[in-house]
Amino acid sequence: MFVQVFSSVAIIALVLIQRGKGSDAGAGFGAGASGTVFGARGARTGLSRATAVFAAVFMVNSLALAYLGTRGQEAPRTILDEIETREAAPAVPTPEAAPVPQAPAPEPQ
Repeated sequence: MFVQVFSSVAIIALVLIQRGKGSDAGAGFGAGASGTVFGARGARTGLSRATAVFAAVFMVNSLALAYLGTRGQEAPRTILDEIETREAAPAVPTPEAAPVPQAPAPEPQ
């Protein structure tokens, strides 16, 4: 679970750090040149690769957690399974359905 939370937070942070594709239009007029830390192309490729790595870790970890969470459990039952079970079970008479023996009536004297 720790790996899942860490990778999701890392993906969110890396996506927020990256600049959008619309920022390239402003770079031609000198607006984007002062905001580069890693150089002209270094930040884009480095952050993109890091995002891709964390996304892959997130996906593999999600599949592993789903597998481990369902391992050892029986398949979920549906309403149709319940109906089949009731129809297959033999009918057991209930006490209300069984005839009640009555005592013989006293003979008149």
